[in-house]
Amino acid sequence: MVNENRLLNEANKYFMDKQYEKALFIYSQLSSTFPENKEYPIYALFCDIASEDEEKAQSLFDYFAVAKNENIDDAIAYVEDVVNAYDGDVDKMMQILEELTSSTVDSLDAIRYEDFKRLIISRGSFRIAFEDIMFSTKVAIETKEDFFDFVDKLIENDFNSTAYSYLDGFNDYFSYDSKIEELYKKLEDKKIATNHK
Repeated sequence: MVNENRLLNEANKYFMDKQYEKALFIYSQLSSTFPENKEYPIYALFCDIASEDEEKAQSLFDYFAVAKNENIDDAIAYVEDVVNAYDGDVDKMMQILEELTSSTVDSLDAIRYEDFKRLIISRGSFRIAFEDIMFSTKVAIETKEDFFDFVDKLIENDFNSTAYSYLDGFNDYFSYDSKIEELYKKLEDKKIATNHK
């Protein structure tokens, strides 16, 4: 008897740890064992995208992980439409994702954290505001306090892969800061809680 949830959690953990070949192996196994489940091929697709553009794959993974809880059919349709429209051409696919999100927020390379906080207020939630910009715009962090606040909110809203990327990227700057350790611990606790669902 295959423990479906345990396998999915294991594959997701490999994906978040950037071990894409191991993740792909398990997603493929899940796809063939449970062919009626349309979610597993989507995860396998993210592993493919990661070979071209790791950051985009991780962002898409986070987007899908959040969106599927609200409406799995819409989340799958969104990803499939983007991919099918461009026949697996990753560059074109990412281009359309950026066009989709830049219609909500002016397509800037970066948005200052202060402006992003205003966007959160106008959109009504961190999650919606971040989904609006995650494929097209970077958040420009200017202070350590803003960085900690931003990463904390990413974790609270289940953008765990993105939070890891930010922490790993800034770890050298703040490596002796106890707040960094707290945020890593919060992420680990969340991962453990998710694996035991």
